[in-house]
Amino acid sequence: MSSESKIGGDNIILIGMPASGKSTLGVILAKVLGYKFIDSDILIQEQQSRKLSQIIEEDGIDSFLKIEDDVNASIDTDRTVIATGGSAVYGEKAMQHFKNIGRVVYLHVEYDRLVKRLSDIKQRGVVIRDGQTFEQLYDERVRLYNKYADITVTENCENVETVLADLIKELGEA
Repeated sequence: MSSESKIGGDNIILIGMPASGKSTLGVILAKVLGYKFIDSDILIQEQQSRKLSQIIEEDGIDSFLKIEDDVNASIDTDRTVIATGGSAVYGEKAMQHFKNIGRVVYLHVEYDRLVKRLSDIKQRGVVIRDGQTFEQLYDERVRLYNKYADITVTENCENVETVLADLIKELGEA
């Protein structure tokens, strides 16, 4: 299906775990492609006038996920790189919307590499349920990321330029 056959079908939506580089890579990718850039976590914070961690703390995880799903499903743009929050894949309405408006790219990072990158998951506003380990969260989400991904790019190094080159190559071949 060509991108002309669907409205706004030329967006690139980045999904993946917290600290997988969605925002960092997204900004650079947008510059390289001449696209706009949206960080959906920032959209949520702007709409709610609170940090993600505050929303989770004050309203609870389920309310946060509903807010996130609604905000993501309402993004109406074209020629834009959209960096989503790591929990975006829990929102079925939003993920179907993203599949309709562009290509969903999963930035895959191995568990051990991710643990080294993440310091304070509470401060980052990571959606993790009481009693759930980070490894359990990782395993749960990887299945969802794979379910929704049109393209998967595995980050085998910490070099942003290398990952970006791999991503651009995959986008060109998709």
